Amino acid sequence: MPTTTKTLMFLSGFLTSLGASAVICSVLGTQEWVTSTVGIRDSVSDGNVIITYGLSRGESIQQLNLGLEEPTKYFEVLGVLNNSSQKALHVVTILFLALSLCASLLSCGFTFYNSVSNPYQTFLGPVGVYTWNGLSASFVFVAMMLFVGNTQSHHLSEELSRLLYPTVTTTGSTHSYGYSFWLILLVILLNVATVVIIIFYQKARYQRRQEQKKPLEFAPRDGILF
Repeated sequence: MPTTTKTLMFLSGFLTSLGASAVICSVLGTQEWVTSTVGIRDSVSDGNVIITYGLSRGESIQQLNLGLEEPTKYFEVLGVLNNSSQKALHVVTILFLALSLCASLLSCGFTFYNSVSNPYQTFLGPVGVYTWNGLSASFVFVAMMLFVGNTQSHHLSEELSRLLYPTVTTTGSTHSYGYSFWLILLVILLNVATVVIIIFYQKARYQRRQEQKKPLEFAPRDGILF
C-alpha cells in the first residue's frame, strides 16, 4: 500500500488533472473564443459586422452607417464554412483539443491509480503522469496556435462574414479574444502543476531513501558484521 504522503501527493495531482479536463470541456463547450469587427460595404450601405463565435456556434450583428441592418444571425461555424482551408484548420483545432482532453483524462486515471497502488517502476507510475500531462499541454497549445493562425492569417472571421452576407465586400477586421480562448492557458498551468506535484514527491522519496542509508554508511564495521 502507498504511504500517506504518496496518497496525498497523487490525489493532489488527480485533482489538478481533473481540473484540466473540466477546463478543456469548458473551452470546447463555450463560444466566447473571439469577437471580430469586420468592415463591410456594398452599393447602398457600409458599416461593420460584429461576429462572435467559438468552435461550434456563433452570432453576427450588423452595425451600419448607411442602409438597413439585418437581424442578428445565429450560425454553426462548420455548417457555414465551405470545404476550404479555414474549415480544415478549424476541424484540426477541435481534434487537438479532443486529444488534449483524452490525455488529461488518462492523467486523472494514472494519478488516482498511483494514490492507491505502487506501480512505481512501470509506465503506470510517474513516467506515465509526466507523459500524459506533457501531451495534454502540447496538444492544447497547438490548438491555441492553430486557432490564432486561422483567425489572423487565414481571415476566418472575414470568410464567415462573406458567407453570412453574400452581397457585401469586407474591408478588413480587428479581433478580440474572449475568455474561452484564454482558458487554454489555465489548462497548461494545471498540467504543469500536476507535473510539479509529482516531481516534489519524487524528490521527497529520494531524500527519504538517502536518509535511510546513512545509518548503515556510518555504522561501525564490527557492528555491520555482527
